[in-house]
Amino acid sequence: MENELELTKKRLIELSRRAYERGVPTFSEFLTPGEQTELGRLRIDEPYTLDGGYSEAERRVAVFGEETAPVCCLEVAPSSPKFAEELTHRDYLGSLMGLGLRRSVLGDIVLAEGRAYVFCLESVAGHIIDGLTQVRRTNVRVKRADSLPESVTAPPEETTLTAASERLDALVSAAFNLSRSESARLFEAERVFVNGLPARSASARPEEGDMVSVRGLGRFRFEGSLGETRKGRLRVSLRIYGK
Repeated sequence: MENELELTKKRLIELSRRAYERGVPTFSEFLTPGEQTELGRLRIDEPYTLDGGYSEAERRVAVFGEETAPVCCLEVAPSSPKFAEELTHRDYLGSLMGLGLRRSVLGDIVLAEGRAYVFCLESVAGHIIDGLTQVRRTNVRVKRADSLPESVTAPPEETTLTAASERLDALVSAAFNLSRSESARLFEAERVFVNGLPARSASARPEEGDMVSVRGLGRFRFEGSLGETRKGRLRVSLRIYGK
């Protein structure tokens, strides 16, 4: 039986072929970073773009043909901010999935300024607006976002840190302030991903622009090395994102 990734790759090839043969744009649902990486390796007929609703999106829709992705952004805010709980990404995702939605029709969920910005396919936006009234015990209201806070649209500033080397385990240690043994356990538990795919080796060296995700901790983009310190350690530039 084919696994889910192989089925997704077949669907993407079919969408590309349909757009090419019929001359009409086609769209995928939201793709994980790993699925996006696999898409880039496929031999397909029609050029495509990826769009997640904002420049720093992790989950994106593949668009085959010249068309805008059917992605919209919803603002989910507490009805009474004074009495609102401190809600997490998991809280919002759980409530959305409780509406009977597939994860693939939902893009990123970004927390900012005491509310959540949910990127989704246009086809499910009305269902979310009408159906999402509570997250945990907090009553919420949902509307289309008029604009996005700068903290959502702008990438994190580059952070300069010192690391033992450019090895993945050393960079993970530096990014999340972990010991090398703590970093090693993350690789052993298969919690580290590069561009959405499982890290092949703790000793691998990422390319500039690679996104490294650590399940439960967050993710960072490797921007390159900046030379050695006087003590022989390596200065590296990272953009560190939240969970």
